[in-house]
Amino acid sequence: MVAKRRLSKSADDDDDDVVDAKDQSRAKKSKTGGRKQIMSAEEGEVDDDTVFVQLLKMAGVILKYGNQPNKLTLDQAVFQKKLYQALRKHSRYPNVVQEFISGMESYIENRDKFRNCLLPCGQAQEGESSNTVNYQESLIKLLLGIEVLQPPVMNMLFEKIPEFMYDGVPEDGINMPRLIINQFKWLDRIIDSKDLTSKIMQLVSVAPLEIQRDIITSLPEILEDAQHSEVAKELNSLLQQNTHLTVPILDALSSLNLCAELLVEVRHSVMSTLSAVKLDDLPVVVKFILHAITAADAIEVIRELRRNLELESCVLPSQLQMGQDKQNQNVMRTLGSRENSGYDCVAIMFDVIKAAVRFQKVTAEAWIKAIESVDSAAEHKVIDLLVLLILHTAGASNSKKQVEKLLRSKIRLGHIRDQLLQVAFRSHALVVREYFPSVLSLAQTLLRSPDISVVSFGSQMYKHAFMMFDPYCQQEVVGALVTHVCSGFTAEVDISLDVLTDLVSQSSSTMAIYAVFVKGILDYMDNLSPQQIRKLFFILSTLAFSRGLEGSHIQDDMHIVIRKQLSSTISKYKRIGIIGAVMMVGSMACDRSKIDTCSSDVPAVSKESFRQATALLELVRTCSEHSPEAAALYYDEMANLVQKGNLDPQVQELIGRSVLDDFQEDFVVDLIPETDNKYLLPLKCMYNLDEEESEGGIVINLLPLLSNSLINTGFEGKPGKQGTKKCVSPVSLPSFFRLLRLCEEVQHNGNLEEIDALLGCPLYLTNLELMEKVESLSKQERELLCSLLFLALNWFREVVNGFCKQQDTEMKGKVLLRLQNITQLQGLLEKCIAATPGYVPPLANFDSEITEVPPTIAPAVTAKKGNKDLKGKKKQKSEGSKNSSTDSSQTEEPAEESQMQTENTQGKESNEEGKVIVNLANYKAYFRELDTDVFFVLQSGLVTKSHLDTELNTKVTEVVQLGSAELVFLLEDLSRKLDYMLVANATKKILFLKVKGDRDIGFSHLRQMTPQQLAQFTVKLLNPLCNQLENAHNFFQVLMAENNGVVDVLGSDVKEHQRMAACYQLLLQILNTLFAWCGFAQNENRKLLKSALGVLANRLKAGDGELGMEELFRQTFRYLQNFQSTVPSCASAVTLTQLLIVVSSRSSDHQYKEKIASIARGFLCQSWVLPTGEKEKGNKYNEALETLLCIYLKHTDDVLKSVEEIAGVGVPELLNSTKDGHSQTFPTLTRQTFLVFYRVMMRELDASAKEIPAGTQSDSSEVQVEKLLRWNLAVRDFHILVNLVKVFDSRPVLGVCLKHGRLFVESFLKQGMPLLDYSFKKHRDDVQSLLKTLQLSTRQLHHMCGHSKINQDTNLTNHVPLLKKLLELFVYRVKAMLTINKCQEAFWLGNLKNRDLQGEEILTQESQQESGGEEESELPEDDEEEEMEVEEDDGCESDTRKATRDDEDSDSD
Repeated sequence: MVAKRRLSKSADDDDDDVVDAKDQSRAKKSKTGGRKQIMSAEEGEVDDDTVFVQLLKMAGVILKYGNQPNKLTLDQAVFQKKLYQALRKHSRYPNVVQEFISGMESYIENRDKFRNCLLPCGQAQEGESSNTVNYQESLIKLLLGIEVLQPPVMNMLFEKIPEFMYDGVPEDGINMPRLIINQFKWLDRIIDSKDLTSKIMQLVSVAPLEIQRDIITSLPEILEDAQHSEVAKELNSLLQQNTHLTVPILDALSSLNLCAELLVEVRHSVMSTLSAVKLDDLPVVVKFILHAITAADAIEVIRELRRNLELESCVLPSQLQMGQDKQNQNVMRTLGSRENSGYDCVAIMFDVIKAAVRFQKVTAEAWIKAIESVDSAAEHKVIDLLVLLILHTAGASNSKKQVEKLLRSKIRLGHIRDQLLQVAFRSHALVVREYFPSVLSLAQTLLRSPDISVVSFGSQMYKHAFMMFDPYCQQEVVGALVTHVCSGFTAEVDISLDVLTDLVSQSSSTMAIYAVFVKGILDYMDNLSPQQIRKLFFILSTLAFSRGLEGSHIQDDMHIVIRKQLSSTISKYKRIGIIGAVMMVGSMACDRSKIDTCSSDVPAVSKESFRQATALLELVRTCSEHSPEAAALYYDEMANLVQKGNLDPQVQELIGRSVLDDFQEDFVVDLIPETDNKYLLPLKCMYNLDEEESEGGIVINLLPLLSNSLINTGFEGKPGKQGTKKCVSPVSLPSFFRLLRLCEEVQHNGNLEEIDALLGCPLYLTNLELMEKVESLSKQERELLCSLLFLALNWFREVVNGFCKQQDTEMKGKVLLRLQNITQLQGLLEKCIAATPGYVPPLANFDSEITEVPPTIAPAVTAKKGNKDLKGKKKQKSEGSKNSSTDSSQTEEPAEESQMQTENTQGKESNEEGKVIVNLANYKAYFRELDTDVFFVLQSGLVTKSHLDTELNTKVTEVVQLGSAELVFLLEDLSRKLDYMLVANATKKILFLKVKGDRDIGFSHLRQMTPQQLAQFTVKLLNPLCNQLENAHNFFQVLMAENNGVVDVLGSDVKEHQRMAACYQLLLQILNTLFAWCGFAQNENRKLLKSALGVLANRLKAGDGELGMEELFRQTFRYLQNFQSTVPSCASAVTLTQLLIVVSSRSSDHQYKEKIASIARGFLCQSWVLPTGEKEKGNKYNEALETLLCIYLKHTDDVLKSVEEIAGVGVPELLNSTKDGHSQTFPTLTRQTFLVFYRVMMRELDASAKEIPAGTQSDSSEVQVEKLLRWNLAVRDFHILVNLVKVFDSRPVLGVCLKHGRLFVESFLKQGMPLLDYSFKKHRDDVQSLLKTLQLSTRQLHHMCGHSKINQDTNLTNHVPLLKKLLELFVYRVKAMLTINKCQEAFWLGNLKNRDLQGEEILTQESQQESGGEEESELPEDDEEEEMEVEEDDGCESDTRKATRDDEDSDSD
């Protein structure tokens, strides 16, 4: 470091200098006051006989008194030339110069005269015509331009500055020190620049703060380039001492020409003080740092800048308060006043950054790379988000795409979250407002992303922009959202409507202004789904009716649209009208006292609103009563409206009264003995739970209504008597009952005693003994029977929905009995559908798109493909699964294997006669949705008779319990609901081009819950779920104990075993789905995760105190680990292992990896037996086995050793066993599953080889030995696996070996050969052994290539060209390695003959041996001296090699 000159003085010295300067000033003023001046004839001119005045006058300057400026009669350059010549030609030169200076000193002792000399000169009226300059320099400035006068004049000025340093503000307001400093600026030439620099820096060290700032700011305009470095060093030193001078110093440094080293030094000094810099100085500091960036250090500088720049400290308390009170006041009005200096500084700073990235490409790229390098959410700052907006605004189209890509990536990885966006909008709203076009553009782009997390972030941008910005921006946001809704892409429409719904709910008064924009969506309803239409009309209805007159201008338009849709004869438009009308009623008849966001001066609905609501309801009822589907949709929509509980009491009472009367009239009849049968099927009263009340009871009139409905089907669409008659169809029975039940709950606070007779009342069905001879029935009778069973099932499902929350003991028992009725009817329905090909069930969900695409009726097996593949898939799948369970399935292509991945239902693949029956899971569109409240029935569990007797009424004589069949039924539905709502990956893809709504069918009620609400509900269910899981565990534990540790079901109930195994699998799957939910990664759900873990941990050991998170993870892991001994199937084992992985991944402790590997190995070493006593097999079993093996190899400590154990121990055991035998160590390893093991081992071996670090020259001997050992083990495993092809030579095995063999050789060339280059000399024997082993494997790969070509198998020969290229590259790479180590004599090249898998020469090409071979490197077993002897043959062999390669290529062509 160069020593720096310290010019600053102590405080005491400064005081002494001040006193001396003031005394000197007084003495000179008194002396000047006593001197008499001679006035010329012209008043105001100074005219005396001093050399100073006379020479100036002769040269063309007339000095003036008072406030008049000195007059310049000549051009400035002419004046300087004449004065210079006058001095040089003067007789007393050079003494005349001193006289001139002395006269000048005497003259300027007067402040007014001195001021005139510092101010610009004026032009004389009689000036020369050549003087055309409008601006004249001051007299002092002109004198400084004369060489002989410059040094003394400068000295005089430096002496004058202290006289005015501590003067207050003078009367004329002129700052004399600043005026003096200005004289040094922009001089054409400086005689002694070093002396000038020295004096200026001395002056800076003693001057007051304001004068220091003026001097430092003027330095770039005063100094010559040669002095810039020296001054910069002193300024850098001064910057460290006085932070008050930060701005002027950085401003000066920015204008100085500095060398790179000095610039870096200064920048480091500035960067170190960045965190403590004043807010007002921040823009200047950032500007200097960005100005000092070079291409070489740009990334490093930007990273340090963003690390030290804390915008959080730039938020003033007033801004924070405004952010908190944004709901109570107009935020933009408050933020709109830009008097806030804090905002100004932050805004100016971002303007500086914007200018830097716009004009410096290096800076823009550095910002992107700096933000990209941040790898955690905790390290990201608000400035990252704001800079991305700047880059998007200031950049070109390519830069915009780069910013969009980076932002999507950061959101997808969870690095940039909603919290950061919220801070940016709330704390820096006006800064973000400057970049609103980019905010809008980014939000539009993100909303169209296929990733859920990215879409959510884009929606938050829209919300914050609307809530925080001015009306113009709000209008643009609404317009953009409306454009998204009209785009036609399902996912984009859904999220846009959700955003609009949130905006309407949170700020309906503001949104009402833009209601006319939202109303435009009504023209695009053809492309909207029923769920989207429901959201749209909720938005419009809320804007039109909930806020008085603000949105009332769209009421008439909505009425017109609704009436038009309701009067349509097309079911699609009628459905739109029904949904819209009900949503409008919900807004018109809203009880505002129950809603916080709605404010009204009147407590109840006005008479006019009541009249409109009732009239609209009557219109909807009238328009929908002729169509069963329309009527059912109307009842469902009304039920949803009533369930919200926001209806006005008088409207609610009106609906409830009419519903009860209509239901009794339409669907309920008195129970009387049937005397005659006038229907297709015999009438019979079934499923009566109130036998003692059979006389005088009621019955659901199902079969008669269904028969009448089928008879009248042909007349529905015709005008006349039937067209005006109300159509009562059992299709709408479940929907009507749901509406009735919800009305009763609202009116009686959840008590259903008024309608409890419907829980136990019987149904008019038919004699179900007909199922035994269903094949003998006619097609019409079979279809009628199927429809009857569907309707009965849907009735029971709605009954269970309605009464599951009742606390009455008798009702609880009846609910359990109804669940038994459901499982019994499902079994009958499966048989009936199997015997009725082409059957289309009656609809049960009326708000789904399946109503638009009726199933195609076709005969036999293909009949069921038309129903959107809901039925045909099961039949084909069942047939395929039977064929795929043979041993030959393992010899097929892997691609063919993956085609059979549809799920089979255990125990439902075939019946006793071997006939295929259907899976009702594919008919979910035709079953009523179960409410989540139903799952509280799980608390009953597998209860005993005595336990249940204590809860039920003593009148009950039948034992009722939640059996395994009912448990499977409930758990399957719960598992489907969790899979639908609780997404495991936050970046799950959204299928934008998906038109059909298959996935959403049957989840209408569930979609009204948020994922958080469903997760909370499931956590409440964890205790009963754990009870059921422990019951299943105990069931199989007892079964194993009775059979000496083997699950032997011979002699046991096979169906019960199957159902309990299904329960086990479903319970594990439910827990896995819950704990894998991505929402648990968010801080707001951390408490919920802790609660869920606490439930499982307390099952193991109930504790009094509250446990920490890590302890909860440990206890939960131990609890779940206990189930590994009783899992009944390989699929359950996979689910349990995945559940343990999910739980351990939430923990920061890494101790679980070894345990998971041990558990997975245990499952691999277990023999899996089906309930029928046979061993598991088939594609699903193979997939589960592959997953287990992957988990084991990924979690084991040493993958290579594990692969060696399986390939070196397990496979030989398999070879020594019988044809149907298995490995003793790994019972899951059989001839049928060998392909699974082989594929996974090759894949993991290749992955492990890639993880071995490449050798470097700097590696120590120990590191080289360790890497060599790893490669030796990897090559040995590879050799074992490749040689297994000789025994297992099926096409799939060959394909796997060729594919992964090529990848392994490629990895060895990239990462293994550099290691051999550096370690050959020290570890020659190890290297030679490794290459020999690998050479044996490459020879076998060559033989496989020949086998593939001989057999002309396209799937195999596709791998051959790349593999042969690598084998050839391997030969020459070994030669290069030997050459590097000066052992090229040990290398010789020969011909390798084409052989088959067993090593036998391929005789068909014997005549072309010279041209059909492939060479390999050969390391002879002889000692090195003997190898040296073959050196002369090297060139010959190489020539032969080249010729043979050319011949081979020509042959292949």
